[in-house]
Amino acid sequence: MDSLSPLFTQFTLSACVFFSGRLCGVSGDHATETAGHLHLLRKGVLTVERPDGQRQMLTEPSVLFYPRSCRHRLWADEASGAEIVCALIEFGAEMQNPLVRGLPELLVIPLKSMKELEPAIELLFTEASGEHPGRQAAINRLAEYAVVLIFRAAMREHLIHSGVLMGLADPRLARAIAAMHAEPEHPWSLEALAGKAGMSRARFAAHFRQVVGVTPFEYLTDWRIGIAQTLLKKGKPLKIVAPSVGYASSIALTRAFCQRVGQSPTEWTMQNRGRIRHAGATIE
Repeated sequence: MDSLSPLFTQFTLSACVFFSGRLCGVSGDHATETAGHLHLLRKGVLTVERPDGQRQMLTEPSVLFYPRSCRHRLWADEASGAEIVCALIEFGAEMQNPLVRGLPELLVIPLKSMKELEPAIELLFTEASGEHPGRQAAINRLAEYAVVLIFRAAMREHLIHSGVLMGLADPRLARAIAAMHAEPEHPWSLEALAGKAGMSRARFAAHFRQVVGVTPFEYLTDWRIGIAQTLLKKGKPLKIVAPSVGYASSIALTRAFCQRVGQSPTEWTMQNRGRIRHAGATIE
């Protein structure tokens, strides 16, 4: 069972590489409205500075992944520098995306613990340093592939302690989560979801909350609202969206939408229409 694909299908992963090469000195502030960041350190020593001034030094090849917008700066020795690739990453950060919300502010993973990523990193740096036709498209796709591998590693190595990735790493919970992903329009009951997991209702509810961090119905509601947002961004009318995500009427969906998002579907759609993606990151 491919447990990650439904998440990437509903919340489209998009990468835009904006810097590649040797960083010497201090970068500008990395800050965006909705995009996260991926920094790949292949060689050198790199220091990451948080908005509160705290710093973390990386002395070995590593992946730095900010799944959500977070202001930060990068430092490297002016003499020796650091060889890096930097990309903006988006998959609906402004939406009810359980994949993003379950991750910490920053994931730092040494490359030596992700051997499957090394060939992609080498190819990414090779493409980034060349001037071949289609270079930007190629390095963007390679950065997206790197993000998929990071999610795999997060599940496999238990790099996170709660969230949907932890749920998908649990064989029993994964079956119930997959059912919710596949049929958000279905009138799921706790008993039906527990049956998918092969557990009693009480045990399933307690185990789900312990592992995922929310109740099964809180997760289901967020998943439904996230899909509704995806459909609304595609221009689907509310009366069509509501039944496709399990709500009997536009009024019922609007009520749930307001509770989760803080805006009505119409207000949210107007605010997010024409949003400029991948803005606000610079390297000096």
